Amino acid sequence: MSLRRQIVAIPVFNEERSARQVLERVREVAPQAVVLVVDDGSTDGTASVLAGIPGIAVLRHPRNLGYGRALRDAFDWAQSYGFDQLVTMDCDEQHEPALIPAFFRRLEEGWDIVSGSRYLARVAGSEGEVPLDRLAINREFTARVNALTGFGITDAFCGFKGYQVSALRRLHLSEDGYAMPLEVWVEAWRHGLSIVELPVPLIYKPNFERRFGRGLDDPSARRRYYDDVWRRAVRADGCPAVARRQAGCC
Repeated sequence: MSLRRQIVAIPVFNEERSARQVLERVREVAPQAVVLVVDDGSTDGTASVLAGIPGIAVLRHPRNLGYGRALRDAFDWAQSYGFDQLVTMDCDEQHEPALIPAFFRRLEEGWDIVSGSRYLARVAGSEGEVPLDRLAINREFTARVNALTGFGITDAFCGFKGYQVSALRRLHLSEDGYAMPLEVWVEAWRHGLSIVELPVPLIYKPNFERRFGRGLDDPSARRRYYDDVWRRAVRADGCPAVARRQAGCC
């Protein structure tokens, strides 16, 4: 049995309909882990739901600051309180809590980042289909990540991940929005972190209207935003010209 300090971090925004059942399930399958919820400025009844769930830690943003900022604050919290291993997941029933122990097991093997993939294999529990525009954008930027890093991943944007907290200390992340995972991949490559993917169900349920907000529901605008963050991350890394061209930055 692991004696490492483990934490599950869950960003939420206006998810009063699913928060209780997801969090209770997380506590059931990972009783050894601290559960941290980052409420990113919810304006519905999410805060009241969270207040009624015992045994969880809540970090609340006074306003919506972005998915990437919520994750970065969770990373900082885990580092500040001396945790060893961190698993992140969403709270909209898109991620299956029963897989949390599998992420921690792979971290125990010594991997720096264990990244969930909805495309590595079609696994039990998959439900629904990804909208074509989201699939196309994911494929494009996954290919860019692989061209630069050689990681050979299949899903650049899955939020179901495991991290060694010691590895997170080495990453320099600044993006507040949904493109923050692109910074993670560049920084992981820069620092030589070890990466493994873990198949997770592809779940698109009809009970949530999946919106990005901030003008990013338009696929063209979303792609431009991802492209901008990707180019900045690669250039900030000081990559040579050949690597920049391979990564789609020239």
